[in-house]
Amino acid sequence: MGQLDGKVAIVTGGGSGIGKGIARLFAQEGCCVAVAGRTVSRLEAVVDEMRESGAEVLAVATDVANEEQIKALFEQTVSRFGRLDILVNSAGAFDGGPVEDVSLEAWNNVVCANLTGPFLCTREAFRIMKPAGGGRIINIGSISAQRSRMHSAPYTATKFGVDGLTHATALEGRAYGIAVSSLHPGNTMVERRADVDEPMFDVEVIAKTALFMATLPPEANMFQSIVLPLEQLYIGRG
Repeated sequence: MGQLDGKVAIVTGGGSGIGKGIARLFAQEGCCVAVAGRTVSRLEAVVDEMRESGAEVLAVATDVANEEQIKALFEQTVSRFGRLDILVNSAGAFDGGPVEDVSLEAWNNVVCANLTGPFLCTREAFRIMKPAGGGRIINIGSISAQRSRMHSAPYTATKFGVDGLTHATALEGRAYGIAVSSLHPGNTMVERRADVDEPMFDVEVIAKTALFMATLPPEANMFQSIVLPLEQLYIGRG
């Protein structure tokens, strides 16, 4: 038996990186998973792989900054699986550089992916989870929400925002059995960071942490989790 047998999850950003790792592990543990992402080819490859192992999976091409596409994602999930127990907000974008050189287009792209998306998804999840009597929302943040690095104003600002969104919605959700939390990864080996020469760990580390958070008893919530490679700079970073 899997740890998530009978559960249904939506994982955004599920076509690659952390979202892909979480979606795969949840499915391995018996969860029915709606995998959302913008790049259809990546999404289809992930879903085909998961189905080969017998997982119940739904692929939904989704831009998390698009309100109508978010509504369609949640409607298709409930129509297919009948319920929603877990939302993982993992979709995101990175851009940066010296603040005086950051374009408004770059700023808006990061804000839409990293902050507007989680808001829209959380809003839809609340509309389903409230009358159902509860659920879990896990927001994938970053250690940049506590310790910034140089030339990362758009990314850092949005990850602080995700932390604020977590605080506000956890407060709203607790009376309805909805546990909202933030998972803050350190350096994780994802596709865009393959050439970074810093201490890294595999996506599986974050996926296992998300699974632990998702399988806590309903009266418990791991409100924040910071997971980073042992040798990564964090205290004193800047």
